[in-house]
Amino acid sequence: MHFNIINKNDELVMSLVHYFITEENYTPIVVKGVKDEIWLENLDGPYRIIRINSNYIHNDEQYQFDLFKTKKVVEQIKKKTLSMSMNTLNIFLNLGDNVHMKENEKNISSIKFTNVDEILKDHNIIKVFPHMKDKLIKDKEGIDLIVNVTNDINAKTVEDNKIFTKIFEPKKMVVTPILILLCVVVFIAMYIWGNGSENTLTLLMFGANNRYLVQQGEIWRLASSMFLHIGIIHLLVNMYSLYIIGRQLEGFLGKIKYLIVYLGSGILGSLLSVVVHSSISAGASGAIFGLLGSLLYFGYHYRLYLGTVLKTQVIPIIIINLLIGFMLPGIDNFAHIGGLVGGYLLTMALGVPGKSRKSDRINGTIVLILLVAFLSYMLFGYLR
Repeated sequence: MHFNIINKNDELVMSLVHYFITEENYTPIVVKGVKDEIWLENLDGPYRIIRINSNYIHNDEQYQFDLFKTKKVVEQIKKKTLSMSMNTLNIFLNLGDNVHMKENEKNISSIKFTNVDEILKDHNIIKVFPHMKDKLIKDKEGIDLIVNVTNDINAKTVEDNKIFTKIFEPKKMVVTPILILLCVVVFIAMYIWGNGSENTLTLLMFGANNRYLVQQGEIWRLASSMFLHIGIIHLLVNMYSLYIIGRQLEGFLGKIKYLIVYLGSGILGSLLSVVVHSSISAGASGAIFGLLGSLLYFGYHYRLYLGTVLKTQVIPIIIINLLIGFMLPGIDNFAHIGGLVGGYLLTMALGVPGKSRKSDRINGTIVLILLVAFLSYMLFGYLR
């Protein structure tokens, strides 16, 4: 005698959840106050949110109220993840025959299924998730289904946890202290072998940025200038900022990517600076803004974990500092803007561990190359 410990509706839920988690990289969302519903998210997926609802809905009034609840939950997720829009797939598994379902609401697509065969015959769902045809479990039931689903999801969870732990576990800083030490050593050297950090000739001797000199072939100034500082306050403010931001981002990106972002964004900031104005400039703030741009891109991809930090810390810091840069004289705000954009694009091109797609990295690389080419043309062609 054969007994099924789960019904057909539960089996369908398990098959769908198994597929979306193991094959499409969706992760479960904990939504308070819901019952017999599964919420999944993948902010890079064709649908950012998938909701699987196995509640029995027997009339239009219940259906309309269910849609209302769905929209409210989606709005909450949008705010948490800093999303302008959130494309949602609403899957009903127990819809009464009297319900007149609206297939599409604003950003919410609704479909209903009662068995696996219906799913596999639905051309719209197969078009969006083509692997479902081969990967959706359809030949298991009861205990066999539970064992398969549990084992596969556990394996996927272990793999995801390894990536998450590797990224977010505390790490020893190496690159950031070296960068701070270099800036401090150069600052002291300007007083030993020059006339101080606020002397124009000393700044130029140690590699300050200047359009005319860069156009004469001293391109190295685009990089050397980020290790110079004009006065002790300038040095202390920048080094403190570098320490605070760098100790987080170095752990997130890894030492090599972090160094590439720092140096690359600093150079891009210097490049935009000499394109816009011809005065002498120096400082690590372009590179530090590059780290903020990098953190912005990284945090966007991990915004389920860092969304609050982005909203309350990173974005306000960027906006406030840019506003201060435009209001106060003597601040090279175009180096800040160039660094910010450079850090964002460099991180896009290098990729975020566990999140970035190949197409994102290619697009980031292309845009970065075009930007550098345009600024180089402006500097060495148009402005000569």
